[in-house]
Amino acid sequence: MVSAMTIQAHMWRALGALALGLSLLFSLGSPALAGAPNPQPITSFAQSSPEDSAAAGEDSEAGENKEEGIGDQMDSLFKRLKEEPDVVLKEWVVEDGPRLIGNLLLFFLILFVSKIIGRWLARLTRGGLERSKLNASELFKNFVENTVTKVIFFVGLIIALQTIGVNVAPLLAGVGVMGFVVGFALQDTLGNFAAGVMLLLYRPYDIGDVVTVTGETGSVEAMTLVSTTLLTPDNQRLTIPNGSIWGSTIRNITANETRRIDQIFGIAYDDDIEKAEAVMLDVVNSMEHVKSDPGAQVMLMELADSSVNFNVRAWVPTSQYFGTVCELRRQMKLRFDKEGISFPFPQQDVHMHQVDPS
Repeated sequence: MVSAMTIQAHMWRALGALALGLSLLFSLGSPALAGAPNPQPITSFAQSSPEDSAAAGEDSEAGENKEEGIGDQMDSLFKRLKEEPDVVLKEWVVEDGPRLIGNLLLFFLILFVSKIIGRWLARLTRGGLERSKLNASELFKNFVENTVTKVIFFVGLIIALQTIGVNVAPLLAGVGVMGFVVGFALQDTLGNFAAGVMLLLYRPYDIGDVVTVTGETGSVEAMTLVSTTLLTPDNQRLTIPNGSIWGSTIRNITANETRRIDQIFGIAYDDDIEKAEAVMLDVVNSMEHVKSDPGAQVMLMELADSSVNFNVRAWVPTSQYFGTVCELRRQMKLRFDKEGISFPFPQQDVHMHQVDPS
């Protein structure tokens, strides 16, 4: 069984390693803490004297000795940390503890303030877009709001890292190179990104619109620069890449406030055409949501094989379209039955001729 003293020693070593890592992290940007030599003025070789050359040689040897001394100091530090972790940790806590805690508090304070400023600027930007005459879509407003928030937070993160002494220039360069490699590998994703930008600019649909894209119909629930999320009438959630949407026909069903009903009703050839027209016009005008301007129309469209087909047209609010269509079909069937007007079934006349075998 491991003794309590052994467990305590391991805990002190772990805490010492953690403190050492934090010390190295917060001292990356400080030449004095990192042990970097102070820069010396450079003199021309042609103007240097033998005494200067000798002094320079001595400085060079001193620098090498200094570098060796730093290495020896690090070895000594690790050796002491291994032998006396509790003493080293106490020294770090007393000497470097307040500075480390102050740096950590300043780091998180900058991140917190940048997040608050980002949200405030995002709301301010959204309010400006809503008050402007650009008539920006809800998708564009959400995109601008999220972009402002993330950009401000990223700037705050860079400032916070510089405050604790981290050199962010190599980090930014590495991010740029990595972004180039990832962008080359994800060409299809970048294509969807470009299509998302075009959708935001041209605004073929907005949040809440009912659209038909890539053969699918549903209401627009959400959109990013990469994909669009649709909610189908039977409550299925579809995520469609923006590249597929932009490259196909986009049908916005609810873009306009009104929509026209076009329904075909057929009667038998033996029925009275004028009576049927009057009945159909009366039924459609009795519907609750049918608009009087423009008025409803009943037009004979086709003399088909088995029926005389009429097209009933009427304008209704877009939000009442599907309910009105279903009710119109129901009322038309009930009225036809009451008036003795038939819905003919498809039929075909067969004429048989007897052939004389002689």
